[in-house]
Amino acid sequence: MHPEDLALLTTEQMYRADSLAIAGGTPGSLLMEAAGAAVAGAVMARRGISPVLVLCGPGNNGGDGFVAARHLQTAGWPVRLGPVGGGGRVEGGAAAAAAAWSGPVAPLEAVAPRPGEVVVDALFGAGLTRALGGKAAELAREAAELGLVVVAVDVPSGLPGDGAEPLDGLAFRAEKTVTFFRKKPAHLLVPGREFCGEVVLADIGIPAAVLAEIAPQSFENAPALWLGGYPWRTTRSHKYDAGHLLVAGGTSMTGAAQLACRAGLRIGAGVVSVACDAASLPIYAVSNPGVITLELPTPADFAAALEDPRRNAVLVGPGNGVSPETRARAEAALSAGRRASGKQVVLDADALSVFQDDPAALWQEIQANTDGATVLTPHDGEFRRLFPDIAGDRLARARAAAARSGAVVVLKGPDSVIAAPDGRAAVTAVAPPWLATGGTGDVLAGMIGGLLAQGMAAFEAAAAAVWIHGRAAAAQGPGLIAEDLPQALPEVLRGLWAHSHNAEHERNLFNSFR
Repeated sequence: MHPEDLALLTTEQMYRADSLAIAGGTPGSLLMEAAGAAVAGAVMARRGISPVLVLCGPGNNGGDGFVAARHLQTAGWPVRLGPVGGGGRVEGGAAAAAAAWSGPVAPLEAVAPRPGEVVVDALFGAGLTRALGGKAAELAREAAELGLVVVAVDVPSGLPGDGAEPLDGLAFRAEKTVTFFRKKPAHLLVPGREFCGEVVLADIGIPAAVLAEIAPQSFENAPALWLGGYPWRTTRSHKYDAGHLLVAGGTSMTGAAQLACRAGLRIGAGVVSVACDAASLPIYAVSNPGVITLELPTPADFAAALEDPRRNAVLVGPGNGVSPETRARAEAALSAGRRASGKQVVLDADALSVFQDDPAALWQEIQANTDGATVLTPHDGEFRRLFPDIAGDRLARARAAAARSGAVVVLKGPDSVIAAPDGRAAVTAVAPPWLATGGTGDVLAGMIGGLLAQGMAAFEAAAAAVWIHGRAAAAQGPGLIAEDLPQALPEVLRGLWAHSHNAEHERNLFNSFR
């Protein structure tokens, strides 16, 4: 797999991909035939033959539905077909697909789902801009009430391809969605992802070369996006070659920084130090023997420690408290990047909240740190404090925040988005629900800091940490607590290493992480 395979296309970009393929010599009829065949294949992948109700809209989605119905009927599946307007309103290339259907047709307005049927939703595509209404809305509700299996074409009708929310909250809820060429944001963003069910990506003959002209900037977060730049050790590596992460430790909530330190070590930082006051130093010293404890009680002490060029990455926030001291440490970390050789900075939790009354001051500090990179890791509450005027789905909000702040922004959630100031963004779909427990965000912050310390570029480091974090949690399973995550990292990293080094004898370790 290559990074281009992970591209997420907007609805407009997908229209352009179709047009470029047709202009390059691939007939639209062949694209539709391949799409419909893929939909039929997804239905037939179910065990046993079931009656099928194919609902067709007037556009290309409806054309895909006509083709799917024909393939299913040829394979011996009992098919009922219900097109909008009885098929008389089919437009464009879908007209030929409708003409090739020789089976019975009942106007959509007269169709009612029956118990036990598989419903193929080929009504409306990703470009729908209005809520489902009339008969389409009625069919979506009836399919849900009967508990019918729905296979959606492209996206479930009612869900816009570029967003996360069904229009007016109503869409078909699919068990499986068959989409073409590349996924769309709606396939990954929550709650859209829940309406799509399993997403099947079908190759219908659009050449990958069209992506060069489209130049997508959104991607699904997966190893192909960043594994080529992962900072693996070599036989001649020294611990300081893998960087030195300095973590600001809190006084009363020491657990957060302890988790971050342990994660920084596990992800591969050569050295991790924690800065704390004298009273809490024994706690930190006992909890993580591999972490260096530094008595740095004041922001001035912390700033002085950052003058050491070997301390090339710094994390401020976990368990630090919302206080002037936390803000001073965050500012010291950012300003150190201007005085020393490019500090890489992660600001998390309290180090974000301390700027809620003056976020512009934070943006100014970040943008002045031209020799280093900054990563911000807000959850939704922290995001609203810093960016109260930015609205939209998670992808749109993270991208706008990165452009404003000048930092890489990790907007955490079940569909965490990593966005860079240059417009690139990655959506993550591997996080299991049991990550919603205290301390897991502290582990993630430490992982990002550890990868930055090893010299990984900020966007790629953040994307890698988020994906590995999710896969480690999935490997642990229900009952996960934050302390489990650092210990789960070696298994995931071993699989990634085997994959990136083409180690055939360990390749099976990676298969479960795809």
